[in-house]
Amino acid sequence: MIDISALKFDAQGLIPAIVVDAVTKRVLTLAYMNEESLRISMERELTCFWSRSRQELWLKGETSGNYQHIVSITADCDGDALVVMVEPEGPACHLGTESCFEYPLFHSENRNEFSYRGLMKLIEGRKTDKKAGSYTTYLFEKGMDKILKKVGEESTEVIVAAKNNDKAETIYEIADLAYHVMVLMTEMGISLEDIHRELASRHVIDHKVKQEKMTK
Repeated sequence: MIDISALKFDAQGLIPAIVVDAVTKRVLTLAYMNEESLRISMERELTCFWSRSRQELWLKGETSGNYQHIVSITADCDGDALVVMVEPEGPACHLGTESCFEYPLFHSENRNEFSYRGLMKLIEGRKTDKKAGSYTTYLFEKGMDKILKKVGEESTEVIVAAKNNDKAETIYEIADLAYHVMVLMTEMGISLEDIHRELASRHVIDHKVKQEKMTK
């Protein structure tokens, strides 16, 4: 852990703070902190910034209720910028959007950006706005029994591939299984955040269990 005194604030006494959703890893906003607002943020575990337009401290969510609960704060190698990981209660942007970064400027035609969140949105879209010829839409139209059957089949194929010690095939089958599990999640109204929270709670429990074993 470094001390605040090791940070490099600019001539106005400010340091940029990139706020990131701790669950989705999406960049929510870029704001500025001075030493006082940073200390408040660390003490209250809520983001507090310095408003350059109003020239005053600004506790995010104080008027809107859209608080950002801090998970961690990390400085860059030069000590002149921060990444603040948060669990947001609501939209980060004053316009009411999840993130301030909602306006595409460029996208490569040669490279694709993949994320589980993006795939989940695509799957959810196939359920709400059915597309003819879509396999995902087909699964939703067939219903729960068909989805469960596919999850079972893909689970078996993962086991077979792993039993044969075929790494490439196992990766392929795990990807198939993950996709079908996400279809099941969508059918049941389960979000990626639900799974994230469950795994996070198990990590804490596992950590405690390990500690208990070490003390015995």
